[in-house]
Amino acid sequence: MVDFRRESGPDELLIQYSYLFSNDLKDYPILDLACGDGHNGIFLASKGLSVVLADSSEEALSQARLNARAAGVSVQFWQVDLEREGVNPLEGRTFSAILVFRYLHRPLIPCITKSLKRGGILMYETFTTEQTRFGKPKNPDHLLKAGELLSWFHNWEVIYAFEGIIGVPPKAIAQLVCRKT
Repeated sequence: MVDFRRESGPDELLIQYSYLFSNDLKDYPILDLACGDGHNGIFLASKGLSVVLADSSEEALSQARLNARAAGVSVQFWQVDLEREGVNPLEGRTFSAILVFRYLHRPLIPCITKSLKRGGILMYETFTTEQTRFGKPKNPDHLLKAGELLSWFHNWEVIYAFEGIIGVPPKAIAQLVCRKT
């Protein structure tokens, strides 16, 4: 796995759509998948939500523990290999919402779909193939093709979808916020 996450406060997409994380999502925890330093999950935990920070990197989870402690929030930590071939690492788990930022492992998409409860929220943002014009990542395994993200979840209630170039410096991303129907 190549990690291209930024390490800081919550992502703008999460801030903009944080109102979606309401009492309807309290029956199961929220999964921050490939969480890095945990900034997104910690943001939601600070709003009183139950959050699981999952990453394969012990180093990332150690930083997430420090960040959670500094924020005064309680979260669950889960070190998990998300890319073991032929294994659903989410098997037997149900989540009210799943966050995925700057991470792509295509075999996880069916696992995410199965583990998200009906009515649950999926928030996904990662790089597209256009990113190669601006820098890393460049490996096509870590880059979405045009329309790919939306195609996986087109049958769900799409709340927000974007694909294009944003920011300074520019980055090519696809963003999706949707509800499992």
